[in-house]
Amino acid sequence: MRLTSVDLNLLVALDALLTERNVTRAAKRTSVGQPAMSASLARLRKHFDDPLLVREGRSLQRTPLADALVGPVREALSAAEAVLLRSPSFDPAKDKAAFTIMAADYVTIVLLSPLLESIAMEAPHIRICMRPVDADFADQLRSGAVDMVIIPTKLADRKFPFPHEPLFTDRYVLVVDRNHPDVGDSVTPEQATSLRYVAFSGGTISPITNVDLEALNVHIPVELTTESFVVPLLLLTGTRLATIAPERLALKLVNVAQLRIVEYPLSLSAIHEAMYWNPRDNDDPAHQWLRRRIIDTARTI
Repeated sequence: MRLTSVDLNLLVALDALLTERNVTRAAKRTSVGQPAMSASLARLRKHFDDPLLVREGRSLQRTPLADALVGPVREALSAAEAVLLRSPSFDPAKDKAAFTIMAADYVTIVLLSPLLESIAMEAPHIRICMRPVDADFADQLRSGAVDMVIIPTKLADRKFPFPHEPLFTDRYVLVVDRNHPDVGDSVTPEQATSLRYVAFSGGTISPITNVDLEALNVHIPVELTTESFVVPLLLLTGTRLATIAPERLALKLVNVAQLRIVEYPLSLSAIHEAMYWNPRDNDDPAHQWLRRRIIDTARTI
C-alpha cells in the first residue's frame, strides 16, 4: 500500500483515540467534532481490519493490535512534527511553542516555578505542560510524548542513553511540625526510627530514600503514603508526624506550613537532578532556548 492512498490525518486521530480511549475526548483533543472523530474511527477500523477500541463495562479498552500501535504512531507523529514544525530560528518574544516536561512536583516548585516567573515577559506565547514522573519515562521521552525529563541521575542508569545536563543538587532532611513535642534541635537514629511518618511513594518507582534505608536495614513506621513530595509537608502541621523531604522544598514551605527542619541522623544519598532530552531535539532552536533558560534558572536557585 502506498502512502498516497492513505489520509495521513488519520494518524492524528489514531493517536488521540489510542491515548484517550474515548471518542468525545479524542475529538476535543484534536479540535474536531465528535461525528468527525467517529467517522475517523470507522475508517481506521476498516483500514486495520480490527476494532481497535472495544467496550468493557462503561469504558473503551484498546485491543492487542491497538496496544502495539501506540508507540509507533506516537513516533511517526513526532518525526512528522520534527520535519514540518521545525523553524530555522526562534524568537521567544514573538513565536509560539508548547513543551511537555516530566518532573516531580518538588522540581516544579523549586526549579520550574522561578523559571516561569523569569520567562513570563521574555516569552509570552510559551506554554509548558507539567507531567508527573512515570515508570516509563524513557519510553515517553523516546517516543516524543514528553520533551524533557527532569529526574535524579540515580534513576537514570546506563540504559538511559539520552543527552543530559546536570541542574542542581539537594539533600534529604527530617521535617516536623514547628511545635512537635518529641523532636528537639536534633534527633538520634533511635528517635528518627521511632517517629511516625508521612512518606513519598513513587508508585512503581522505588524512592531513593527507601533504597537507602533498606541498605542500612532501617525500617521506619509509615502511616500514610502519597505520590507527591509536597503533600507530606502540608500534612505535618499540628500533628506528631514526620517526613523525609528534599531540603530545598522544605525551605520553600517551612514558614507557610509552620514547620521545623532537623538534620536527619542517618546517611542518605544526595539528590542530583538532571535534565534529559531526545537527541533529535538537539538542534531545535525553541528546544535549545528552553534548555538554556532551565540551566540558567538552576544556577540561581
